[in-house]
This record gives sequence, C-alpha cells and structure tokens, in this order.
Amino acid sequence: MVGIVSRNDPCQQIQTIGIVYITVDTNWTLYLSKWAQTVPTSDRIPLYRDVASRVLAMIDAGTFAPGDRVPSVRALSRQLSVSISTVLEAYRLLESQRVVEARPQSGYFVRPRGPVPEIPARSKSGRRTVPIDSSDLILNITESATDPNLVALGSANPCLDYLPVARLNRFLGRVIREHPTLSHEYDSISGVEELRVMIARRMLEAGCSVSPDAIVTTAGATAAIQLCLRAVTKPGDTVAVESPTYYGLLEAIDALHLRAIEVATCPEEGIDLDELEKIVSRQRVAACALVPNHGNPLGHCMPDDKKRQLVELLNTHDIPLVEDDAYGDLPFGNERPRAVKAFDPDDRVLYCSSFSKTLAPGFRVGWAAPGRYLDRVKRLKFSSFIATPSCTQMAIAQYLEHGGFDRHLRSLRRTYRELMDRMIHVVGDVFPAGTRATRPAGGHVLWVELPEHVDSMLLREQAAQAGVSVLPGPVFSPTGRYRNFIRLNCALTWGPPIEHALQTLAHLAQQQ
Repeated sequence: MVGIVSRNDPCQQIQTIGIVYITVDTNWTLYLSKWAQTVPTSDRIPLYRDVASRVLAMIDAGTFAPGDRVPSVRALSRQLSVSISTVLEAYRLLESQRVVEARPQSGYFVRPRGPVPEIPARSKSGRRTVPIDSSDLILNITESATDPNLVALGSANPCLDYLPVARLNRFLGRVIREHPTLSHEYDSISGVEELRVMIARRMLEAGCSVSPDAIVTTAGATAAIQLCLRAVTKPGDTVAVESPTYYGLLEAIDALHLRAIEVATCPEEGIDLDELEKIVSRQRVAACALVPNHGNPLGHCMPDDKKRQLVELLNTHDIPLVEDDAYGDLPFGNERPRAVKAFDPDDRVLYCSSFSKTLAPGFRVGWAAPGRYLDRVKRLKFSSFIATPSCTQMAIAQYLEHGGFDRHLRSLRRTYRELMDRMIHVVGDVFPAGTRATRPAGGHVLWVELPEHVDSMLLREQAAQAGVSVLPGPVFSPTGRYRNFIRLNCALTWGPPIEHALQTLAHLAQQQ
C-alpha cells in the first residue's frame, strides 16, 4: 500500500498508491507530500478518517513498527495540507482503535498489537436430519440487538455512519417529487425494471450473465431465500446447510416445515464437498442452501475450483442450490469473488442477495435470480406479497447509476478490513486463554470460539445485564451446537463503548 523511494536517488520513480506519495531519505526519516489529486469532499469519507486510513496503511505496510513514533501533528498537518484539528481527530480515532498511543511531551507511537488467536477447527457433519426447534429465542435475541441501551455486538447490522444515508435520502426525495404516485401504486411482480437492469449489470462483477427479466426483487435477501426454498422443496424435505450457518436461513427452513442436515465446514474455504457428497449419496436431499462468499458467521470464501466442483456435484444428483450472496460485495481484497451461479450451466442455482449490508438495511431491497425456477418464484411472490415497495427500489436504482456505488464500496471494504483487524487483535488480547477466532476474507462478522467451559447462552444473559448484546453459537445450528461460541459484529464505530463492551464479555467469560 506504500510507495517508497530514497530521497538521495532522484532518478528513482516514486510509486503512487491511492492518493499519497511517500519518500524516505537515507536516515529513514518519513516525509509525506501533498495528495496527488483532489477528491471532492462530498464524494469521500470524512477527511480525518481518510488521514487515519493513510497512517494505518503505513503501519500495516511496516513503515512504522510497534514502538515507532509516527509523524507529529504539526508535521503531518503540513505534509498533507490539512488542518491541525483534522490530524488530531485522525490520531484520536487511531488511539481509540488501539493502533497508536499518546505519550506526554513525546507525541504518538504505534502500539504493540495483541496476540492473534488461533483459527477454530473445521466443524463436523450431522448424522441425521432434524426439524428445527422453533422457539422465542431468536425473536428475543434480535429484539435485544436493537435495544438502544445495549452495545449491539450481536446483530449483523452495519453502522449507518458507514452508509451513504444522505445521498440515498436525496435520491429518494427526487423519486417522490418526480413520481408522486409511485409509492401508491402496485409494482410489477418482477420489480422495478430500472433496478433490475442495474442489478443485472452489477451481477457481471460476480461473473454472472443474467437478463433483467430473469431477476425478481424482494423485501431483502431473507425474503428471496424463503421464496427460493419454497420453489424447490415441500414440507418434510431435507435441506443441506453449512455448519455453522446463518440463523435467518434456519428460521426460514423452520417456517417452511423442512428438515436441516449440517455439513462439515472449513472456516476458511467453506463447505466440505467430500462430506456433502457422502450425505447426498446416502439420503435424499431436496436442496442445498449455502453462503459461499464471506459466509455468515464464519466469513469463509469458497475458492473458484470448489465452486465449480460444488455445481458439478449438485447437478449429478439433480439438487438445486439456494445461494445467499449478501456479503459478496464486501471482500477485503481488490477482487470481488465470483458467485457459485457463475459456474452454473444448467441454471440450477437460485441466487439471492440484497443491498442491506452495503447501502440501506431499512430499505429492505433484495432480489433473486432463480434460474430455471423463475416462473415458480414469481408465482410464489405474487401469492405471498403481491409486490414490493417501488420508491426505495427506484432510489437505489438511481444511486447505482449516479451515486458512486463502486467508490462507496472501496471505502466500505477498507473500513471493514480495518475494524475486523482491530477486533481480532482485541479478542486475542483480552479474551481468556484458549480463545480462537476466524480470519474472514470479507464481510463484517467474526466467529469466536471460547474455552470449552464457557456457556455462550449464559454469557448472553449476563452480558445483557451488563449492557451488551451478543449472539450465542447455538442459534447458528439446527441441533444447538457451538455452546462455547459467539458471533461479533465488526461494522460498528470503534470507540470506548465498543472496547469496554469487549472487555466486559472477556471478563464474564473468564468468570465462567
């Protein structure tokens, strides 16, 4: 992320990374030049966050090691042509994130990072199919996650500070002014055409060539998953799922009176295809429902060769796949991972996604590209919902066309990568010995394995009394596994409340 050149060698080319030039003289003294280009303020993240990201990038690249002094406030202000107050805000942000520490009369120094916890082991497959025990637990947990008196470490809702709320509001207002009756009319069954066109273009990034007419908009990804499951199953059927898997998927399976069977899953590469083949060879499986890209809660990303093998395996057994790709746009690397549907020549993959994790959770705009099951999904949508709200669809369509979605995604990915890194190191630093944590390749949720004696269900109750919400592991399993696991949300504005909440969880776990 950093271009470095010797100051005494003027013939050497300076490399440009992002919008910062960096030069280093023979004494390894850092100099920062002005930005190489000007980005309109309205189109970028707040300036102090931009400055903080540049300093963090240099720390991550090794330009500043733990214990090193970073440039003084005045020096950085002069070198970047920003105000002293902007640099102070940037350093305060980095200080709250445990990246740097202030030393009286000396300046800011890079903090040593906490130990990195080990990665949890691969899970095991279930030996039997089970009907999911529908209880009030999920409802209670999700309601507590929205309690303003609790620090919401459990929910997977992104912080609105990171989303383009103001720009979307402007587009929504424009839609209402230009189409005053739109919100009062029924939408078509397929959804707003302008949005479906933009979605079809966006899906090219995931390797999918899909016609706008092959897309159906829904009230979020969960509704898309429910419709797709209904299209390929009947009550009593068995659905193969990752272990652990997204609890919303388990709730959808339960609501449709289906049975789930857990398949062993690697925290880094996803579902174990050998185990899946054994299961589908010995019993009838009506469908497979997976989150292959940055899965929730593991954060894994299935490699392309495994995605291709997965499609071949399911096609051999004539099993449809319901693919949840809600986190596919949030990789930590430069390339968006391809969807499993990109490897689907027979149109058996029912692709589902939404804008809830990237743009506007409350807009409830998702979609399905259900392949050969399109007509069935459209009939089910009509019989269940008739239509979905038009104004929010149109606002997102206009934002996708004119609002700078790709620029927003680049900023969001960088922010989530930084927050995930902070969370992993704090977990390694303050949680009990023996704690493990995943290394997500994208998204914003972290799966944490606590020592065996810790009961995450009890921990949830204790944490709620202390003002912290957390999601316990058993809700991610149809059989109640993962009693000593929790899922943490990293898409929160880091600061003393978050750090205190993590220390509270660590203390409660240690007490157990």
